[in-house]
Amino acid sequence: MFRKLLLLQLAVVLSLPSFSQQQDSVQINQKLSFTKSQLYVPGLLMVSGLFTTVFFKDQIKFKIRDERNKQIPHFHTKLDNYMEYASLPIAYGLDAFGVKSKNDFPNRTAILIKGELFMYASVTLLKGVSHETRPDGSDRYSFPSGHAAQAFATATFLSEEYKDRLPWMPYAAYTMAGTTGLLRIANNRHYIGDVLFGAGFGFLSMKMAYWTHQYKWGKNRRKSTPVY
Repeated sequence: MFRKLLLLQLAVVLSLPSFSQQQDSVQINQKLSFTKSQLYVPGLLMVSGLFTTVFFKDQIKFKIRDERNKQIPHFHTKLDNYMEYASLPIAYGLDAFGVKSKNDFPNRTAILIKGELFMYASVTLLKGVSHETRPDGSDRYSFPSGHAAQAFATATFLSEEYKDRLPWMPYAAYTMAGTTGLLRIANNRHYIGDVLFGAGFGFLSMKMAYWTHQYKWGKNRRKSTPVY
């Protein structure tokens, strides 16, 4: 499935008439500077997740779960287990096919690892502290959604690396991430608040990795530029 998705995106890219004129093949290691406005999206997602989890249980949290159980009680898919990582093979696959990313391999890999480690450690800690029961009652590690956090972290990575060359990439990346979150709810593994908070935290984790990266490798250096 992911091979088909990658080939489809490559076909779209290569079909663009101005693609070869957009940028040369030199990768530009560009440090991303922090601005307060960049906190709006992850902040809104995380606050919404907390509010629906703590203050609007009957109105939103349990109501969506009950509606899911009424409309699609037997729905189950394992697609979400794969889609949470879908952005990674695309990010490295495009580069392998000659569509250069913003950062070279060592720098972007260091950014990815740092973002992943911070996200995973924090989400694991929050799950243990919150001790929230899943909607299907299988365990008490519902909040926040690790799948949503992973999906949005890697979607942010894919978006940052290719949005300058491929302006449509953020839409594709976050659509895949959002679909992962919806499937977690449809699978009755998470409440909506779990997914919203996880999405915001995954987004923020990868952004933080970019903001703090020092670019110890690579010859091409540029001044810090704001990211919106």
